[in-house]
Amino acid sequence: MKAGIVGLPNVGKSTLFNALTAAGAESANYPFCTIEPNVGIVSVPDPRLAEIQSHIATQKVIPAVVEIVDIAGLVRGASQGEGLGNQFLGHIRNVDAVLHVVRCFEDADVVHVDGSVDPIRDIDTIDTELIFADLESVERQIERTNKKARGGDKEAIAKMAVLEPVKAMLSEGKAARAGDYNEDDLKLLKSAGLITIKPVLYVCNVDEDSALDGNQYTAIVAEHAKAQGAGCVVISGQIEAEVSELDDEERDEFLADLGLTEPGLDKLARAAYNLLGLQTYFTAGEKEIRAWTIPVGATAPQAAGVIHTDFERGFIRAQVYSLADLNTHKTEVALKSAGRLRAEGKDYIVEDGDIVHFLFNV
Repeated sequence: MKAGIVGLPNVGKSTLFNALTAAGAESANYPFCTIEPNVGIVSVPDPRLAEIQSHIATQKVIPAVVEIVDIAGLVRGASQGEGLGNQFLGHIRNVDAVLHVVRCFEDADVVHVDGSVDPIRDIDTIDTELIFADLESVERQIERTNKKARGGDKEAIAKMAVLEPVKAMLSEGKAARAGDYNEDDLKLLKSAGLITIKPVLYVCNVDEDSALDGNQYTAIVAEHAKAQGAGCVVISGQIEAEVSELDDEERDEFLADLGLTEPGLDKLARAAYNLLGLQTYFTAGEKEIRAWTIPVGATAPQAAGVIHTDFERGFIRAQVYSLADLNTHKTEVALKSAGRLRAEGKDYIVEDGDIVHFLFNV
């Protein structure tokens, strides 16, 4: 799954991206310093992996990951080609969720493209450009689809029934995600490449002093996010850049001095994971303990298919147990003796945190 980092120039997107992916030095302090989208694989912190490892000796531990795409800063008029315009809007269409970085700090040395710090104005600037870009895209699709619909094409008629209301919504300055859709509608809109149908997480980038409790700017963004049904996290890019260069012991001491219990980027990675409607199940054995990513509501065969399509096609049953039971009984042998190793069939809905062995035949 992919999440794209967007925002105005100089809000701290690339600083956060570099810290997330330990990509190295910060980018220069000027607009459009990210010319092509950088892509990084970010581990999702999960203490359950260490718990499992404490009972099952293994050669390696592999966490779940989210793919993060750092997209160059958009400016007012991007949908009409201003700045680097549609080149970057195209990159946003290829992600599953949007991480919208909002500047919530004052710093005279970091130039703001609009001359002052105003989170809601900045959010509106980005939202407007994305809405305009989607409107243009929908209008083109309607023009193509309408010809087929007039010819009686049933698929085209169904598509028009979804695109026309979305066009009206976008024309009113509303994001496509504000609509009420069924599952088929959502599939169609996602395949249409609409940016504003994607879920959004607002990332408030603050100074070091505001990392613990936020500030007046983050309070405004949090209220806006709640009204939009979006998520919101507070992170200090300044702190995260420093943390990314420390070893574990130094990092923990540094964070403790600031009153923080974990890096802000751990919160961001988990929030992005949750934003995409994902959850984790585990496999555990001598070779590896691994976290696997599945959509919430996935069945056992669908979960097996994440490992390999043969597992889903030839699924027989799943052997499932919980981390709580592993902590109690210590070994899989003891779990089986206690009747805590369950056999589940094709209709089983995998729960977050399940530890699973799959039996299959192809």
